[in-house]
Amino acid sequence: MPAKTGMQYCERINAQTVPCWYKGELLNGKRSEHIAFSGLMKTQRFMYDMQSDPQLAERLTYASPSDGKPVGMSFLPPTSSDDLRKRREAMTLWTQVHHGFLGRSPDYMNTAIMAFYTAADLLNELSPQYAENLRNYYAYCRDHDITLSHAFIQPHASKISGQLDATEDAIAAKIVERTEEGLVINGAFMMATQAATSDEIFVYPSPSPAPFDDENPFAFSFAVPNDLPGITLVCRDTYAASSDYNYPLSSKYEEMDNIVIFDHVLVPHERIFFAGDEQMSSALFSASNFHIHAGHQVLCRYIAKTEFVLGTIQLLTDTLDLKSEAHVVEKTARALAGLESLKALAIAAEAGAVPDGRGYVLPAPKPLMAANLLYPRLYPELIEILQLLSSSGMIMVPQEEDFQSGAAESLNIYLRGTDLNSPERNALFRLIWELGAGSFGGRQTQFERFFFGNTITVSNRLYTASAQDQSQRERVRQFLARSAK
Repeated sequence: MPAKTGMQYCERINAQTVPCWYKGELLNGKRSEHIAFSGLMKTQRFMYDMQSDPQLAERLTYASPSDGKPVGMSFLPPTSSDDLRKRREAMTLWTQVHHGFLGRSPDYMNTAIMAFYTAADLLNELSPQYAENLRNYYAYCRDHDITLSHAFIQPHASKISGQLDATEDAIAAKIVERTEEGLVINGAFMMATQAATSDEIFVYPSPSPAPFDDENPFAFSFAVPNDLPGITLVCRDTYAASSDYNYPLSSKYEEMDNIVIFDHVLVPHERIFFAGDEQMSSALFSASNFHIHAGHQVLCRYIAKTEFVLGTIQLLTDTLDLKSEAHVVEKTARALAGLESLKALAIAAEAGAVPDGRGYVLPAPKPLMAANLLYPRLYPELIEILQLLSSSGMIMVPQEEDFQSGAAESLNIYLRGTDLNSPERNALFRLIWELGAGSFGGRQTQFERFFFGNTITVSNRLYTASAQDQSQRERVRQFLARSAK
Protein backbone atom coordinates (compact mmCIF):
# COMPACT_ATOMS: atom_id res chain seq x y z
CA MET A 1 0.00 0.00 0.00
CA PRO A 2 1.44 3.43 -0.93
CA ALA A 3 0.73 6.73 0.86
CA LYS A 4 -2.56 6.15 2.63
CA THR A 5 -5.75 8.18 2.71
CA GLY A 6 -7.42 9.64 5.75
CA MET A 7 -10.11 6.99 5.65
CA GLN A 8 -7.51 4.21 5.64
CA TYR A 9 -5.81 5.83 8.62
CA CYS A 10 -9.06 5.89 10.61
CA GLU A 11 -10.01 2.34 9.58
CA ARG A 12 -6.70 0.98 10.84
CA ILE A 13 -6.95 2.70 14.21
CA ASN A 14 -10.62 1.75 14.65
CA ALA A 15 -9.78 -1.91 13.94
CA GLN A 16 -7.26 -2.16 16.79
CA THR A 17 -7.98 -4.49 19.68
CA VAL A 18 -5.31 -3.30 22.12
CA PRO A 19 -6.74 -2.88 25.65
CA CYS A 20 -6.94 0.88 26.24
CA TRP A 21 -8.02 2.30 29.60
CA TYR A 22 -9.57 5.75 29.97
CA LYS A 23 -10.93 7.11 33.27
CA GLY A 24 -11.08 3.63 34.74
CA GLU A 25 -12.99 2.10 31.84
CA LEU A 26 -11.81 -0.25 29.12
CA LEU A 27 -12.64 1.46 25.85
CA ASN A 28 -14.90 -0.17 23.30
CA GLY A 29 -16.11 1.07 19.95
CA LYS A 30 -14.40 3.20 17.34
CA ARG A 31 -11.52 5.33 18.54
CA SER A 32 -12.41 7.97 15.95
CA GLU A 33 -15.76 8.53 17.69
CA HIS A 34 -14.37 8.89 21.22
CA ILE A 35 -14.03 12.43 22.59
CA ALA A 36 -10.41 11.79 23.63
CA PHE A 37 -9.26 10.97 20.08
CA SER A 38 -11.86 12.16 17.56
CA GLY A 39 -10.58 15.72 17.07
CA LEU A 40 -6.98 14.64 16.54
CA MET A 41 -7.95 11.80 14.22
CA LYS A 42 -10.10 14.16 12.15
CA THR A 43 -7.13 16.51 11.81
CA GLN A 44 -4.73 13.74 10.86
CA ARG A 45 -7.31 12.26 8.51
CA PHE A 46 -7.28 15.58 6.65
CA MET A 47 -3.46 15.57 6.61
CA TYR A 48 -3.28 12.08 5.14
CA ASP A 49 -5.88 13.01 2.50
CA MET A 50 -3.60 15.82 1.36
CA GLN A 51 -1.15 13.18 0.08
CA SER A 52 -3.59 12.18 -2.67
CA ASP A 53 -4.75 15.72 -3.50
CA PRO A 54 -3.71 16.29 -7.15
CA GLN A 55 -2.54 19.81 -6.29
CA LEU A 56 -0.37 18.68 -3.37
CA ALA A 57 0.66 15.08 -4.04
CA GLU A 58 3.86 16.00 -5.89
CA ARG A 59 5.03 18.05 -2.88
CA LEU A 60 3.97 15.56 -0.22
CA THR A 61 5.09 12.28 -1.79
CA TYR A 62 7.89 10.71 -3.83
CA ALA A 63 8.25 7.42 -5.70
CA SER A 64 9.13 4.44 -3.52
CA PRO A 65 12.36 2.72 -4.61
CA SER A 66 10.54 -0.58 -4.03
CA ASP A 67 7.74 -0.26 -6.58
CA GLY A 68 7.55 3.36 -7.75
CA LYS A 69 4.30 4.06 -5.89
CA PRO A 70 3.92 7.38 -4.03
CA VAL A 71 5.08 7.37 -0.39
CA GLY A 72 5.28 10.14 2.21
CA MET A 73 8.03 12.72 1.61
CA SER A 74 9.00 12.65 5.29
CA PHE A 75 10.35 9.11 4.75
CA LEU A 76 12.86 10.41 2.16
CA PRO A 77 16.51 9.91 3.23
CA PRO A 78 18.15 13.14 2.01
CA THR A 79 21.14 12.85 -0.29
CA SER A 80 21.30 16.53 -1.29
CA SER A 81 20.30 19.97 -0.06
CA ASP A 82 17.46 19.82 -2.57
CA ASP A 83 16.11 16.76 -0.76
CA LEU A 84 16.22 18.75 2.48
CA ARG A 85 14.21 21.49 0.78
CA LYS A 86 11.64 18.96 -0.46
CA ARG A 87 11.33 17.52 3.05
CA ARG A 88 10.92 20.99 4.59
CA GLU A 89 8.26 22.04 2.08
CA ALA A 90 6.26 18.84 2.67
CA MET A 91 6.53 19.11 6.45
CA THR A 92 5.54 22.77 6.29
CA LEU A 93 2.34 21.89 4.41
CA TRP A 94 1.33 19.63 7.29
CA THR A 95 2.36 22.14 9.99
CA GLN A 96 0.11 24.72 8.34
CA VAL A 97 -2.80 22.38 9.08
CA HIS A 98 -2.04 21.86 12.77
CA HIS A 99 -0.21 25.20 13.29
CA GLY A 100 2.59 23.47 15.19
CA PHE A 101 0.37 22.12 17.98
CA LEU A 102 0.95 18.47 17.04
CA GLY A 103 4.33 17.64 18.53
CA ARG A 104 3.98 14.06 17.35
CA SER A 105 2.41 14.53 13.93
CA PRO A 106 3.14 11.49 11.73
CA ASP A 107 6.06 13.14 9.92
CA TYR A 108 8.00 13.36 13.21
CA MET A 109 8.28 9.60 13.63
CA ASN A 110 8.59 9.08 9.86
CA THR A 111 11.69 11.24 10.15
CA ALA A 112 12.91 9.31 13.18
CA ILE A 113 12.70 5.89 11.55
CA MET A 114 14.37 7.32 8.44
CA ALA A 115 17.23 8.63 10.58
CA PHE A 116 17.84 5.24 12.20
CA TYR A 117 17.70 3.58 8.78
CA THR A 118 20.59 5.73 7.55
CA ALA A 119 22.79 4.23 10.29
CA ALA A 120 21.60 0.61 9.96
CA ASP A 121 25.02 -0.63 8.77
CA LEU A 122 26.40 0.06 12.24
CA LEU A 123 24.34 -2.86 13.55
CA ASN A 124 26.45 -5.29 11.50
CA GLU A 125 28.91 -5.14 14.40
CA LEU A 126 26.38 -7.06 16.50
CA SER A 127 24.58 -9.04 13.81
CA PRO A 128 23.93 -8.59 10.10
CA GLN A 129 20.39 -9.71 10.88
CA TYR A 130 19.82 -6.69 13.14
CA ALA A 131 20.93 -4.36 10.33
CA GLU A 132 18.64 -6.14 7.88
CA ASN A 133 15.75 -5.95 10.35
CA LEU A 134 16.07 -2.17 10.65
CA ARG A 135 16.34 -1.65 6.89
CA ASN A 136 13.33 -3.90 6.29
CA TYR A 137 11.28 -2.16 8.96
CA TYR A 138 12.00 1.28 7.52
CA ALA A 139 10.90 0.05 4.07
CA TYR A 140 7.77 -1.49 5.60
CA CYS A 141 6.84 1.79 7.35
CA ARG A 142 7.52 3.80 4.20
CA ASP A 143 5.62 1.56 1.78
CA HIS A 144 2.64 0.99 4.11
CA ASP A 145 2.57 4.55 5.51
CA ILE A 146 2.68 3.29 9.09
CA THR A 147 1.67 5.80 11.76
CA LEU A 148 4.21 5.44 14.57
CA SER A 149 4.34 6.34 18.23
CA HIS A 150 7.48 5.93 20.29
CA ALA A 151 8.30 4.73 23.81
CA PHE A 152 11.62 5.92 25.21
CA ILE A 153 11.04 6.86 28.87
CA GLN A 154 11.10 4.33 31.72
CA PRO A 155 9.08 4.79 34.97
CA HIS A 156 10.79 7.13 37.44
CA ALA A 157 10.77 4.47 40.17
CA SER A 158 12.94 2.24 37.97
CA LYS A 159 15.84 4.59 38.75
CA ILE A 160 15.69 3.82 42.47
CA SER A 161 18.89 2.28 43.80
CA GLY A 162 18.85 -1.49 43.54
CA GLN A 163 16.25 -1.70 40.77
CA LEU A 164 18.81 -2.95 38.28
CA ASP A 165 20.20 -5.66 40.55
CA ALA A 166 17.23 -8.00 40.38
CA THR A 167 16.14 -8.56 36.81
CA GLU A 168 12.85 -10.28 37.58
CA ASP A 169 11.82 -7.71 40.19
CA ALA A 170 12.98 -4.55 38.44
CA ILE A 171 10.11 -2.47 37.06
CA ALA A 172 12.10 -0.99 34.16
CA ALA A 173 11.14 -2.67 30.89
CA LYS A 174 13.56 -5.50 30.24
CA ILE A 175 14.24 -8.75 28.41
CA VAL A 176 13.04 -11.53 30.69
CA GLU A 177 13.35 -14.45 28.29
CA ARG A 178 14.86 -15.39 24.93
CA THR A 179 12.91 -17.92 22.89
CA GLU A 180 13.12 -19.40 19.41
CA GLU A 181 10.37 -16.99 18.34
CA GLY A 182 11.88 -13.82 19.81
CA LEU A 183 12.38 -11.82 23.00
CA VAL A 184 9.92 -11.62 25.89
CA ILE A 185 9.66 -8.06 27.23
CA ASN A 186 8.17 -7.11 30.57
CA GLY A 187 7.78 -3.61 32.04
CA ALA A 188 6.32 -0.22 31.20
CA PHE A 189 7.07 2.97 29.30
CA MET A 190 5.78 6.45 30.09
CA MET A 191 4.57 9.24 27.81
CA ALA A 192 4.02 7.40 24.54
CA THR A 193 2.25 10.31 22.84
CA GLN A 194 -0.40 9.22 20.31
CA ALA A 195 0.09 5.53 21.09
CA ALA A 196 -3.68 5.05 20.99
CA THR A 197 -3.94 6.72 17.58
CA SER A 198 -0.97 5.01 15.92
CA ASP A 199 -0.45 1.70 14.13
CA GLU A 200 2.79 0.71 15.85
CA ILE A 201 5.18 1.66 18.65
CA PHE A 202 8.93 2.15 18.17
CA VAL A 203 10.70 1.27 21.42
CA TYR A 204 14.16 2.62 22.23
CA PRO A 205 14.86 3.21 25.94
CA SER A 206 18.09 4.71 27.27
CA PRO A 207 19.46 1.87 29.41
CA SER A 208 21.25 2.56 32.66
CA PRO A 209 24.53 0.66 33.05
CA ALA A 210 23.66 -2.59 34.80
CA PRO A 211 25.84 -5.00 36.81
CA PHE A 212 25.71 -7.92 34.37
CA ASP A 213 28.71 -9.89 33.16
CA ASP A 214 27.48 -10.48 29.64
CA GLU A 215 24.31 -8.88 28.25
CA ASN A 216 22.32 -5.98 29.63
CA PRO A 217 18.62 -6.98 29.63
CA PHE A 218 17.62 -3.30 29.77
CA ALA A 219 19.33 -2.46 26.47
CA PHE A 220 17.25 -3.10 23.34
CA SER A 221 15.28 -1.55 20.53
CA PHE A 222 12.34 -2.95 18.58
CA ALA A 223 9.04 -2.01 16.94
CA VAL A 224 5.70 -3.76 17.34
CA PRO A 225 2.06 -3.36 16.33
CA ASN A 226 0.04 -1.69 19.10
CA ASP A 227 -2.26 -4.65 19.61
CA LEU A 228 0.38 -7.35 20.03
CA PRO A 229 -0.81 -9.68 22.84
CA GLY A 230 0.27 -8.41 26.25
CA ILE A 231 0.33 -4.69 25.42
CA THR A 232 -1.98 -2.39 27.38
CA LEU A 233 -2.44 1.38 27.06
CA VAL A 234 -3.49 3.71 29.89
CA CYS A 235 -4.64 7.25 28.98
CA ARG A 236 -4.41 10.47 30.94
CA ASP A 237 -7.47 12.70 31.15
CA THR A 238 -8.27 14.42 27.88
CA TYR A 239 -8.24 18.17 27.35
CA ALA A 240 -10.50 17.84 24.34
CA ALA A 241 -14.12 18.92 24.06
CA SER A 242 -16.70 18.70 21.31
CA SER A 243 -17.23 22.45 20.79
CA ASP A 244 -14.84 24.04 18.29
CA TYR A 245 -15.98 27.46 19.50
CA ASN A 246 -15.41 26.88 23.21
CA TYR A 247 -12.22 24.88 22.75
CA PRO A 248 -10.80 25.88 19.35
CA LEU A 249 -7.43 24.15 19.86
CA SER A 250 -8.03 21.06 21.97
CA SER A 251 -11.08 20.11 19.90
CA LYS A 252 -8.70 19.61 16.95
CA TYR A 253 -5.15 19.09 18.20
CA GLU A 254 -5.32 17.22 21.50
CA GLU A 255 -2.67 14.45 21.40
CA MET A 256 -3.37 11.77 23.95
CA ASP A 257 -0.40 10.60 26.05
CA ASN A 258 -0.28 6.97 27.14
CA ILE A 259 1.48 4.69 29.54
CA VAL A 260 2.41 1.54 27.59
CA ILE A 261 2.55 -1.67 29.62
CA PHE A 262 4.34 -4.73 28.25
CA ASP A 263 3.15 -7.81 30.12
CA HIS A 264 5.51 -10.56 28.91
CA VAL A 265 5.11 -9.49 25.29
CA LEU A 266 6.76 -11.73 22.70
CA VAL A 267 8.61 -9.55 20.20
CA PRO A 268 9.44 -11.50 17.00
CA HIS A 269 13.11 -11.72 16.02
CA GLU A 270 12.53 -9.82 12.77
CA ARG A 271 11.28 -6.79 14.72
CA ILE A 272 14.38 -6.54 16.96
CA PHE A 273 17.07 -4.00 16.04
CA PHE A 274 19.53 -4.82 18.81
CA ALA A 275 19.43 -6.46 22.22
CA GLY A 276 21.75 -6.75 25.20
CA ASP A 277 24.43 -4.24 24.20
CA GLU A 278 24.24 -0.89 25.98
CA GLN A 279 27.18 0.53 23.97
CA MET A 280 25.26 -0.11 20.76
CA SER A 281 22.28 1.72 22.22
CA SER A 282 24.19 4.98 22.48
CA ALA A 283 26.26 4.35 19.33
CA LEU A 284 23.24 3.84 17.05
CA PHE A 285 21.41 6.81 18.52
CA SER A 286 24.43 9.02 17.88
CA ALA A 287 25.24 7.63 14.41
CA SER A 288 21.64 8.06 13.26
CA ASN A 289 21.87 11.81 13.91
CA PHE A 290 18.38 11.53 15.34
CA HIS A 291 18.37 14.96 16.99
CA ILE A 292 19.54 16.61 13.77
CA HIS A 293 17.07 14.98 11.37
CA ALA A 294 14.23 15.31 13.88
CA GLY A 295 15.33 18.88 14.62
CA HIS A 296 14.72 19.78 10.97
CA GLN A 297 11.11 18.60 11.24
CA VAL A 298 10.71 20.27 14.64
CA LEU A 299 11.96 23.61 13.33
CA CYS A 300 9.20 23.58 10.69
CA ARG A 301 6.75 23.13 13.56
CA TYR A 302 8.36 25.89 15.64
CA ILE A 303 7.95 28.35 12.76
CA ALA A 304 4.29 27.45 12.15
CA LYS A 305 3.48 27.70 15.86
CA THR A 306 5.24 31.03 16.24
CA GLU A 307 3.42 32.42 13.20
CA PHE A 308 0.09 31.35 14.72
CA VAL A 309 0.76 32.85 18.15
CA LEU A 310 2.14 36.03 16.58
CA GLY A 311 -1.00 36.30 14.46
CA THR A 312 -3.06 35.92 17.63
CA ILE A 313 -1.08 38.72 19.30
CA GLN A 314 -1.59 40.98 16.28
CA LEU A 315 -5.33 40.26 16.05
CA LEU A 316 -5.66 40.94 19.78
CA THR A 317 -3.93 44.33 19.52
CA ASP A 318 -6.15 45.26 16.56
CA THR A 319 -9.27 44.25 18.47
CA LEU A 320 -8.30 46.22 21.59
CA ASP A 321 -6.97 49.15 19.49
CA LEU A 322 -3.55 48.93 21.14
CA LYS A 323 -1.36 49.19 18.03
CA SER A 324 0.10 52.56 18.98
CA GLU A 325 0.98 51.63 22.57
CA ALA A 326 4.77 51.61 23.05
CA HIS A 327 4.77 48.50 25.24
CA VAL A 328 2.68 46.65 22.65
CA VAL A 329 5.09 47.59 19.87
CA GLU A 330 8.01 46.33 21.98
CA LYS A 331 6.31 43.04 22.84
CA THR A 332 5.20 42.39 19.27
CA ALA A 333 8.69 43.19 18.01
CA ARG A 334 10.13 40.55 20.34
CA ALA A 335 7.76 37.99 18.84
CA LEU A 336 8.68 39.11 15.32
CA ALA A 337 12.39 38.84 16.12
CA GLY A 338 11.86 35.32 17.41
CA LEU A 339 10.02 34.28 14.25
CA GLU A 340 12.63 35.79 11.92
CA SER A 341 15.40 34.10 13.89
CA LEU A 342 13.75 30.70 13.47
CA LYS A 343 13.25 31.27 9.73
CA ALA A 344 16.90 32.27 9.35
CA LEU A 345 18.05 29.19 11.25
CA ALA A 346 16.00 26.98 8.93
CA ILE A 347 17.65 28.53 5.86
CA ALA A 348 21.09 28.26 7.46
CA ALA A 349 20.53 24.57 8.29
CA GLU A 350 19.78 23.72 4.67
CA ALA A 351 22.40 26.02 3.12
CA GLY A 352 25.05 24.48 5.36
CA ALA A 353 24.09 20.85 4.68
CA VAL A 354 26.93 18.41 5.32
CA PRO A 355 27.54 14.77 4.30
CA ASP A 356 27.05 12.19 7.04
CA GLY A 357 29.76 9.88 5.69
CA ARG A 358 27.30 7.18 4.66
CA GLY A 359 25.95 8.66 1.43
CA TYR A 360 23.33 10.96 2.96
CA VAL A 361 23.33 14.62 3.96
CA LEU A 362 22.45 16.35 7.21
CA PRO A 363 21.08 19.81 7.77
CA ALA A 364 23.80 21.88 9.43
CA PRO A 365 23.57 20.76 13.08
CA LYS A 366 24.36 24.00 14.92
CA PRO A 367 21.47 26.12 13.55
CA LEU A 368 19.04 23.36 14.54
CA MET A 369 20.59 22.99 17.98
CA ALA A 370 20.38 26.75 18.40
CA ALA A 371 16.65 26.62 17.57
CA ASN A 372 16.20 23.79 20.10
CA LEU A 373 17.82 26.00 22.73
CA LEU A 374 15.94 29.19 21.82
CA TYR A 375 12.39 27.89 21.48
CA PRO A 376 11.83 26.52 25.00
CA ARG A 377 12.37 30.10 26.17
CA LEU A 378 10.67 31.87 23.28
CA TYR A 379 7.37 30.00 23.41
CA PRO A 380 6.59 30.69 27.11
CA GLU A 381 7.50 34.34 26.44
CA LEU A 382 4.99 34.48 23.58
CA ILE A 383 2.30 33.04 25.84
CA GLU A 384 3.17 35.56 28.55
CA ILE A 385 2.77 38.37 26.02
CA LEU A 386 -0.75 37.12 25.27
CA GLN A 387 -1.51 36.91 28.99
CA LEU A 388 -0.29 40.45 29.63
CA LEU A 389 -2.06 42.03 26.67
CA SER A 390 -5.37 40.24 27.17
CA SER A 391 -5.44 40.94 30.92
CA SER A 392 -8.76 40.02 32.56
CA GLY A 393 -10.33 39.63 29.13
CA MET A 394 -8.70 36.22 28.96
CA ILE A 395 -10.68 35.13 32.02
CA MET A 396 -14.16 36.52 31.34
CA VAL A 397 -15.05 34.52 28.25
CA PRO A 398 -18.66 33.36 27.82
CA GLN A 399 -19.30 30.10 26.06
CA GLU A 400 -20.98 29.29 22.77
CA GLU A 401 -24.24 28.47 24.54
CA ASP A 402 -24.45 31.96 26.03
CA PHE A 403 -24.76 33.48 22.56
CA GLN A 404 -27.77 31.23 21.97
CA SER A 405 -29.48 32.17 25.23
CA GLY A 406 -31.54 35.06 26.58
CA ALA A 407 -28.28 36.86 27.38
CA ALA A 408 -27.24 36.99 23.71
CA GLU A 409 -28.71 40.45 23.06
CA SER A 410 -26.70 42.01 25.88
CA LEU A 411 -23.54 40.11 24.99
CA ASN A 412 -23.78 41.31 21.41
CA ILE A 413 -23.79 44.89 22.69
CA TYR A 414 -21.15 44.78 25.40
CA LEU A 415 -18.54 42.34 24.04
CA ARG A 416 -17.87 43.96 20.69
CA GLY A 417 -14.30 44.62 19.61
CA THR A 418 -12.89 47.45 17.52
CA ASP A 419 -13.39 45.53 14.28
CA LEU A 420 -14.98 42.26 15.44
CA ASN A 421 -18.56 41.54 16.43
CA SER A 422 -19.23 40.04 19.86
CA PRO A 423 -19.13 36.32 18.93
CA GLU A 424 -15.93 36.87 16.90
CA ARG A 425 -14.24 38.86 19.67
CA ASN A 426 -15.25 36.27 22.24
CA ALA A 427 -13.93 33.48 20.00
CA LEU A 428 -10.56 35.23 19.94
CA PHE A 429 -10.50 35.36 23.72
CA ARG A 430 -11.57 31.70 23.95
CA LEU A 431 -8.49 30.93 21.84
CA ILE A 432 -6.27 33.07 24.07
CA TRP A 433 -7.72 31.40 27.17
CA GLU A 434 -6.88 27.96 25.79
CA LEU A 435 -3.34 29.07 25.01
CA GLY A 436 -2.66 30.96 28.22
CA ALA A 437 -4.87 29.50 30.94
CA GLY A 438 -6.40 26.21 29.80
CA SER A 439 -5.14 22.67 30.31
CA PHE A 440 -4.30 22.27 26.65
CA GLY A 441 -2.15 25.39 26.65
CA GLY A 442 -0.44 24.36 29.88
CA ARG A 443 0.59 21.05 28.34
CA GLN A 444 1.83 22.85 25.22
CA THR A 445 4.08 25.14 27.27
CA GLN A 446 5.49 22.29 29.34
CA PHE A 447 5.91 20.20 26.19
CA GLU A 448 8.00 22.91 24.49
CA ARG A 449 10.14 23.47 27.59
CA PHE A 450 11.31 19.86 27.62
CA PHE A 451 10.82 18.70 24.03
CA PHE A 452 14.41 17.60 23.43
CA GLY A 453 15.47 17.47 27.08
CA ASN A 454 16.08 19.97 29.85
CA THR A 455 18.01 23.19 29.29
CA ILE A 456 21.34 21.72 30.42
CA THR A 457 21.02 18.73 28.08
CA VAL A 458 20.06 20.86 25.07
CA SER A 459 22.77 23.43 25.86
CA ASN A 460 25.38 20.69 26.09
CA ARG A 461 24.55 19.45 22.58
CA LEU A 462 25.20 22.87 21.06
CA TYR A 463 28.24 23.53 23.26
CA THR A 464 29.81 20.17 22.36
CA ALA A 465 29.19 20.66 18.65
CA SER A 466 30.68 24.15 18.76
CA ALA A 467 33.69 23.09 20.85
CA GLN A 468 34.95 21.05 17.90
CA ASP A 469 35.09 24.17 15.71
CA GLN A 470 38.43 25.92 16.22
CA SER A 471 37.88 28.67 13.62
CA GLN A 472 36.70 31.39 16.02
CA ARG A 473 39.50 30.67 18.49
CA GLU A 474 42.07 30.70 15.72
CA ARG A 475 40.79 34.03 14.42
CA VAL A 476 41.29 35.59 17.85
CA ARG A 477 44.73 33.97 18.24
CA GLN A 478 45.81 35.46 14.91
CA PHE A 479 44.47 38.86 15.92
CA LEU A 480 46.38 38.76 19.19
CA ALA A 481 49.53 37.56 17.45
CA ARG A 482 49.40 40.53 15.06
CA SER A 483 48.76 42.90 17.95
CA ALA A 484 51.80 41.59 19.85
CA LYS A 485 54.21 42.39 17.01
